[in-house]
Amino acid sequence: MTERRHKVPITILVCDDDPEDRLLTERALIDAHVANRIRFVEDGEQLMDYLHQRGAFAGERGLAPRPGLILLDLNMPKLDGREALRLIKGDEWLRSIPVVVLTTSRLEEDIVRSYDLGVNSFITKPVSFSGLVDAMRVLGRYWLEIVETPPEIEDRQPRP
Repeated sequence: MTERRHKVPITILVCDDDPEDRLLTERALIDAHVANRIRFVEDGEQLMDYLHQRGAFAGERGLAPRPGLILLDLNMPKLDGREALRLIKGDEWLRSIPVVVLTTSRLEEDIVRSYDLGVNSFITKPVSFSGLVDAMRVLGRYWLEIVETPPEIEDRQPRP
């Protein structure tokens, strides 16, 4: 059996088109004492550019470090979360990144479709800020402290 390596803090990538929701998510993560680096993109197209380090994210790796967790809204302009999820989970290089849908949707069809596309978890955004902080605390504890991710998740470089 190999020895488990020390966990390195991962980057959390939040994909949400609503500036207020991005701010609330950031504050909730901070209030929940999730001390990881947090990066934001505004839609599925930016998400894919970030993940493939192209467009505004090309060049220095520090601009777009490989995330260890993606928080993904479903309803966005341009490329919506469902299509972005399909692209991520269909890509050999990206599919190992855990994706958590964080959305206002409570539709059963969104939940079922998200899991069919390979989402790792589905969270309906709580209506109160304290509920969001509680959700981020649980999410942080589970995904950042308990779950073991593949060792290469932080270290893998994008394909040429």
